Amino acid sequence: MSDKARKTIRSLLLTTALAPLLLATGAAAEGWTEQQQFARGIYQELVEINTTTATGDTQKAAEAMGARLRAAGFSEDDVHVFSPAPHKGNLVARLHGSGARKPILLMAHLDVVPANREDWSVDPFKLTEQDGYFYGRGSSDDKYMAATFVTNLIRYKKEGYTPDRDIIVALETDEEIGDHNGLGIQWLIKNHRDLIDAEFALNEGGGVGLKNGKAIRNSVQTSEKVSIGYQLTVTDRGGHSSLPRKDNAIYRLAEGLVRLSKYDFPMNLNETTRIYFAKTAETESKQNADDIRAVLAPQPDPAALARLSEHPLYNAQLRTTCVATMLKGGHALNALPQLAVAGVNCRVLPGEPIEGVQAQLERVLDDKQIEIKAGTAKLSPPSPLNEEIMGSIEKLSKEFWPDAAVIPVMSTGATDGLFLRNAGIPTYGHSGLGSDVDDNRNHGKDERVLVKSFYEGQEYLYRLVKTLSGGKS
Repeated sequence: MSDKARKTIRSLLLTTALAPLLLATGAAAEGWTEQQQFARGIYQELVEINTTTATGDTQKAAEAMGARLRAAGFSEDDVHVFSPAPHKGNLVARLHGSGARKPILLMAHLDVVPANREDWSVDPFKLTEQDGYFYGRGSSDDKYMAATFVTNLIRYKKEGYTPDRDIIVALETDEEIGDHNGLGIQWLIKNHRDLIDAEFALNEGGGVGLKNGKAIRNSVQTSEKVSIGYQLTVTDRGGHSSLPRKDNAIYRLAEGLVRLSKYDFPMNLNETTRIYFAKTAETESKQNADDIRAVLAPQPDPAALARLSEHPLYNAQLRTTCVATMLKGGHALNALPQLAVAGVNCRVLPGEPIEGVQAQLERVLDDKQIEIKAGTAKLSPPSPLNEEIMGSIEKLSKEFWPDAAVIPVMSTGATDGLFLRNAGIPTYGHSGLGSDVDDNRNHGKDERVLVKSFYEGQEYLYRLVKTLSGGKS
């Protein structure tokens, strides 16, 4: 029998064996490869496990991924599922390399924010494919990365790949609540640092931005703003509403908040945001591009800065921000308020002193009767723009998205990368997942991922990790 005939028979046998599964999912019509179908199965399994932070079960998800890895030949010693509390789970798995270099850590979170069925057009806890998208809670944030890291680790194993460094996958719980109970990555750092210690980590936080279906940027998150909350309180002796006075607690607080709403913290660019703006100017409209270049000049143009500051995304990159997010006051309709309270959330630029923010709030509010009480903040040092990492990303990105600029970014939100950075593990948010820059549905209704982007991003991360890990297949 010729080699050609043998290949034909193997292909027919494979198609026959997979046919029921392919037809059931519509995969045959899409022409998926066996590897892509395998990846989809892991993704579907994760999305369909309800891992909502408060009521879901990340332990079940961690155990499911552990079972997948053990079935692929990983030993019990290399797959650890931990449950620091009921229904809370973390997984750490390792593919051993030659040990020539320190390990690389691939981290993703298993928990998701709530999703009400009545708000969605589909069941949020079923993976639904329609109109070229995968729909489901966590489909993007962050089960794409969790499924990708597990799938690719298994793929490396099957290929007999021996990297120059160990490749570690960590799937953690409670990221969506900032791990404030210390059951996720903080628990792993405290109790099993040896299992996750690495030269650097890849995490969520930077994706591929699409505009009209075309990739315009590939982001690498190197730093995060620091989130801190402040409680503003005004107290008063109160009285009957029929005898109003000018020193009303609600009015005093409201007037202070109006002053805050009109205030902009000073512009303060760092290494990452300077490069971010310089690269962004290359793809922006003429007016925005001119304004960005005017702001980057040795003597920034105030008018250009004012125009850029009108864009919430750019404004958040330019400076520390503080915004009122909660408000309550009074105790009866016919009584003068004895108490008025507001919550203010500040996102502080990395490197700016936290105590300076409160001092500035006091100056802006300009009322000694407004008491300011600060919450706690977790400082997060920026990760350096590592030449090996950025160079590898630049080279590979050109193969996948030739016209997309690789841009370092500072996240205005927060991820658990801050805990790794504070533990001495530089962390880079980089997913390879393409999404429309004008259609971000993370945490929202009908969260979705382009089917094409799912498979493309998975292949991109597969190759990037191999590039960064070296070794031989």
